[in-house]
Amino acid sequence: MRMRLALSTILALSFAAAALPLHSARAADAAAGKRLFRQRCSICHSDEKGENKIGPSLFAVVGRKAGVEPGYSYSAANEKSGLTWDEATLDRYLQSPRKVIPGTKMSFPGMPNAKQRADVIAFLATLH
Repeated sequence: MRMRLALSTILALSFAAAALPLHSARAADAAAGKRLFRQRCSICHSDEKGENKIGPSLFAVVGRKAGVEPGYSYSAANEKSGLTWDEATLDRYLQSPRKVIPGTKMSFPGMPNAKQRADVIAFLATLH
């Protein structure tokens, strides 16, 4: 009886683990995130301190309040959002910027792939 219970518990946990999103099962890859940043983000954003482009510099963005990068002209919606760019907020924003901050100037349609978002965020977290 104990063996059956243990085996059924193990099977239940295995099925539950299999149902988890893929990105939670694998660690984020900052090197892959850097490549994605170069391909998909660097047209508008720099990873260098103080280098604003069409979008603000993303140097030290993780932990920064939204709408405060010196020398960049943000939308009123971004400045008034009250957000802080932690990993969870960046993940939601990168998935759908206009849903998170309606009225943002960011024209990027979003990054639907959770693993890619995690990788880009891991890269951004290295910039300090």
